[in-house]
Parts: sequence; C-alpha cells; structure tokens
Amino acid sequence: MIALSVAGLLAVFLLYTSLVGDSKASVRPSTLAGHTGQVSVTGKVVGKIRGDAHTPGGLRFAIADIGRKSATVPVVFHGTVPDLFKTGRDVVADGELRGGVFFADGLVTKCPSKYGTAKRPVRDSGPVEGARGNREVPPAGTAAP
Repeated sequence: MIALSVAGLLAVFLLYTSLVGDSKASVRPSTLAGHTGQVSVTGKVVGKIRGDAHTPGGLRFAIADIGRKSATVPVVFHGTVPDLFKTGRDVVADGELRGGVFFADGLVTKCPSKYGTAKRPVRDSGPVEGARGNREVPPAGTAAP
C-alpha cells in the first residue's frame, strides 16, 4: 500500500515538472533588464521594421510596454513572421536579452479583440414613424390628440 502511494506521488511530481518545468518568465519591455536566460516579452511593436527574418541580420524592430510610455527594447528575430505582424500590433516574443538587444526565436502576434469597446459615434435618427414604443400612436385614420 505504501509503495503504491509513493508511486502515485512520484507520477504526479513527474507530470507537474514536465508541464511547469519549462516555464519562462513573462515580462514587459520596461522590466526586461536584469533577466537572464529564456523569457517571454509582451509589448507593442513601435517604430520602423527592418530586415528579413530569414537572413543572417534577421528582422529588426523595437517593442515598448503596451498602453504606457516606456523605453523601447530592440529585437532581432529569426523565423517565420506572423501574418498580422506590423507596427502598432501587440506581440509576445520568446528569447533572451544579450547586450541590450532581445534575440527572439519565437514570435506571436496578439490579435485585436473584436469584442473591444467600439468607438463609433451614436446617431439619433429621431422618432420612427409608426413606432409603438413609449408613446401612444393613434390608430390609422384617427387624429392625434
């Protein structure tokens, strides 16, 4: 019975470390400095995008914190560029910081939410003829009071 319990605990421990053991720190560009090893940086692409992700120089761009002014972090990326990648888009880059430059080996574009707050002007088209809402509409053929 004890051996079975120990084996069960060992199985749970192995499953946990296999799922969580490879986790990376997730940071913003403004908090990237000082992190070593592999990290995930979430930010907004700012400025010009230069280069090609399939050349030795890589795709070069900068990212900043989303929704606030912050210093930018230069990024060099090698790999497949997401279809929606462009200036102004929110991205998650996986890689490491070396010499003040973030070298990314993974890049994911965060899609804009279609459920975000719409910023469209609201127009009042006035009352709708024949509508039976909050006011009384006289039956057809009779005069209004």
